[in-house]
Amino acid sequence: MHLVFVSSLVPVENPSSGFDIANRAVLDGLRALGHRVSVIGYLQPGQSAAAGGGMHLLGELEVTNAKVGAVTKLRWLAKACLHRTTLSSAKMLEVSGKHIETLLRRLQPFDGIVLNSVQLPGAFAAAFQKHKTIYIAHNVEASSARENAATASRSLERWLFSREARYLEQIEWKLTQAALAIWTFAEADRFGFGQAASSRATVLPLVTRWDQPESQADKPPEYDLALIGTWSWQPNRIGLDWFLSEVVPFLPADMSIGIAGQLPDAPAISHPGIRLLGRVPDARAFVESGAVLPLISRGGTGVQLKTVETFELGMPCVATSASLRGIDALPDNCAVSDDPVEFAYLLIEKVAQARAGNRQRLSGSVFHQAQKTRLLEMMDEGLSRLGKPGISLDRAFPRDEARQSTTKTVSAPYGLAVHKGVQSR
Repeated sequence: MHLVFVSSLVPVENPSSGFDIANRAVLDGLRALGHRVSVIGYLQPGQSAAAGGGMHLLGELEVTNAKVGAVTKLRWLAKACLHRTTLSSAKMLEVSGKHIETLLRRLQPFDGIVLNSVQLPGAFAAAFQKHKTIYIAHNVEASSARENAATASRSLERWLFSREARYLEQIEWKLTQAALAIWTFAEADRFGFGQAASSRATVLPLVTRWDQPESQADKPPEYDLALIGTWSWQPNRIGLDWFLSEVVPFLPADMSIGIAGQLPDAPAISHPGIRLLGRVPDARAFVESGAVLPLISRGGTGVQLKTVETFELGMPCVATSASLRGIDALPDNCAVSDDPVEFAYLLIEKVAQARAGNRQRLSGSVFHQAQKTRLLEMMDEGLSRLGKPGISLDRAFPRDEARQSTTKTVSAPYGLAVHKGVQSR
């Protein structure tokens, strides 16, 4: 097939954010199945588009709120009000609908359009929906916006998030109703767009990179605990604030805690072991610099890519139940709790083992292979709805051993256990 992949930000050579990692996994999966993929979207400044060709850039665009000034934010809000759309889609209006229509005509013939999340597809839905589409829901965005509005501390923030939720609901309804197939990254999100849409929805397991990540398990940890995230994104910030205010007070003063990632409006820190590191040059190396990883999501929807990365690297962790959305199997070195006191106790217990010489590291290769196999199976199933026969998975996995079923791959050996629902311990 010839597919057009439409995304606010095009897949990049070195993805770091959760959005970029998911984009790249989907693009690599489509190519692994043997499809020709043309990509439409903006390139974030400082990034390089993923190799392999087929990139049709709309220009460079910074979309991160924390990286732009007040004038740019006001311009986005004015556009959103003028066009009666979301702020996230208003950011995409640096080009016109006519430009998008012309580009699509140049790319024809193609078999269908893969619409990646709501931002760019929502801005030019009329142009894209003249063709067969598959919609990728990174989250149930309207639900996340309503949750953000409920937790916002300032009235302006509550109004902005409430406004986003109203328009997001309309856009998501439009995109999901028209799509021949819907791909989500978590089982719960399959049912977030209504009963009619759920019958066309399937879950894509994700990997953080196509090749198995190389582990640096032999290097000694720099921190007892390591946390990294895009803290300017409200669902992530809710989790960090919970960790700092409700978990950290129960951690011993001699525990070292490295927190990487931009942190706007950093809260007052009383624990002597916390280090706010800002942006780090190598996110994966930083993850492995921790003896134990706290997975602290408390809200939002969709899969948590940091959880996937943790399991791929075989790192010991303590996770909230929200951090495990989209995960079917838990490694033996992952403990689960939503109670802050117990969460702290589990961290203390795992750090003590690490300090005593038990690193608690596992091989993540089985988890990584199982995720990738299932990802391609689910993609192939969805693409068949575009009216073409499915592509044999032998193209993507030429070796017989890579074709094992997910159930077989994640069974008892290698320290993995089937996970049937998460409860606080």
